[in-house]
Amino acid sequence: MAPDGSFNSILDATTAIDAGRNGFATRGKEHEGRISYENGIAMAQSAFLEAKDSADPRTIIETENAFILQELQFCGEGDRDTRNSLTKAVDGFRNAFLCLKVIEDAAAYRKAVDTYPSDPKYRVQGLPKDAFHIACTAHRTRIKNMLRTLGVDAIEKKLLERRFANLSVAKNAYIGKQERAMSL
Repeated sequence: MAPDGSFNSILDATTAIDAGRNGFATRGKEHEGRISYENGIAMAQSAFLEAKDSADPRTIIETENAFILQELQFCGEGDRDTRNSLTKAVDGFRNAFLCLKVIEDAAAYRKAVDTYPSDPKYRVQGLPKDAFHIACTAHRTRIKNMLRTLGVDAIEKKLLERRFANLSVAKNAYIGKQERAMSL
């Protein structure tokens, strides 16, 4: 999926999800709300599945970032905890995108690697635990916490599980990029 197509799919999905949630809270609009919510979840599932199938860390992170940006747009001003968490995720992914850019230049990446501690706690499979790894790990924790929340709708839970799994795919693909950059 092209980034523009992915962004449009995510925009449509999050808009439908938000409209559905608002419909749940409006007397007489519950049925329409449920339909909109389910359609939005299905569109998001499709976009995240397509991103996973690409096995491209950039595509996966762009899709996740687009979803988060849209969630942030629909997040109420009074929900400070959620806004703060989503803002941290966006900042983390901004740094992850920088890692994806640097890793394309193997010589530059190898120089950057020299600045990372050699302590195993700062390593992933012997490779530097850079901002890409940190962003994925932090966001997986965020999603895991959402999965533990009581009352999460079953179809939304499946979407969260898909997003959680996508971050592992992105991380493993990124490790492959790290290995290639280090071996050149």
